[in-house]
Amino acid sequence: MANAPKANAVVGQSGGPTAVINASLAGVIEEAVKHSEIENLYGAVHAVQGMVKDEFVDLKGLDAKTLDLLAASPSSALGSSRDKPDEEYCKKIFEVFEKRNVHYFFYIGGNDSANTAHIINSLADKVGYDLRAFHIPKTVDNDLLVTDHCPGYGTAGRFVASACMGDDLDNRALPGIKIDVIMGRHAGFLTAAAGLGRVREDDGPHLIYVPERGFSMEKFCSDIEKVYEKFGRCAVAVSEGICDENGVTWAARIKEDSEKDAHGNIQLSGSGDLADYLAGKVKQAGFAKRVRADTFGYLQRSFAGFQSPSDAAEARACGRRAVEYAMEYESGSVAMKRTGNGANYGVELFRTELANVAEKTKSMPDEFINAEGNDITPAFVEYAAPLIGELPKTVYLANNAKV
Repeated sequence: MANAPKANAVVGQSGGPTAVINASLAGVIEEAVKHSEIENLYGAVHAVQGMVKDEFVDLKGLDAKTLDLLAASPSSALGSSRDKPDEEYCKKIFEVFEKRNVHYFFYIGGNDSANTAHIINSLADKVGYDLRAFHIPKTVDNDLLVTDHCPGYGTAGRFVASACMGDDLDNRALPGIKIDVIMGRHAGFLTAAAGLGRVREDDGPHLIYVPERGFSMEKFCSDIEKVYEKFGRCAVAVSEGICDENGVTWAARIKEDSEKDAHGNIQLSGSGDLADYLAGKVKQAGFAKRVRADTFGYLQRSFAGFQSPSDAAEARACGRRAVEYAMEYESGSVAMKRTGNGANYGVELFRTELANVAEKTKSMPDEFINAEGNDITPAFVEYAAPLIGELPKTVYLANNAKV
């Protein structure tokens, strides 16, 4: 590569917010000020929407205290967007970049964000414009290819695990059936995190269902009835993306006129329809009087004061590394490789091509799901535990010997 140009930079945050996406933004800012090649650093207001409207904020003047506060704040501090730019949309962005002498582009987001960076970078290549476009990974779904895991997942998983621990204690106090519907359209990583807080032999959730396995309503009710007969109660975690044997989501089956997002996807989060439907089916089965259901919805994405330490540190490191890579490479996506587990947990960062991440997703490996398709395995616990950090300790006295 030729020497890095002396020019301006743009950073944006795209897609669903997370509890650590601002840590990645802080990493970009604090690293950018170290490099004289970057003259001005512009934050795109509401991601690509701000880029096409030429709406930016100056980010180079933020002090260290503000950056630390930013890194600890959930949601997207610059605002986000669900727009999925095509080539024509990206041409408008590129025109703004040319006008503002932007030669560095940092985009924090998922696979669609990687694709946006890839399209804009390709447009620049066609006309010989030196644009350094770098994708910084982010998603609570943990479904990006190449990287071992994604910033945002660890903290969301920490929230889900803790919430399900509390819900299980609630279910112990007033026994019955409790169903929790958790985010995850195609990948079950976040729903699987519900099982990470189990300590006692009879701790819930007793059943966990992910999109990677076909979901039979008959088996679902049968599984719950077996647990209910054993423990007198049953706590269940279900992914919002569960599908029938034909690959059709149950959310779509129960809502013919389903609301769709900008990407053409059925709206899954923000609706309690699936939870209510599942609870209704269990009630109809008739083996339990008390059946309740909740939809975790958007709370799991941006819950304040609940960051996983490793998640926050890795998110910030990915932001810094993207700027470092931009001084050397034309484009790429930052990824993580795991170097150890348990007490020896660690990661190393590396660069992969944008095309390796753009528009693609991964699913949970088979070894993370039990043979029955209704729970996680020890292999998943070993994988996910270091990402979410230490969970609360609890006590339940009614398990003690009666006097």
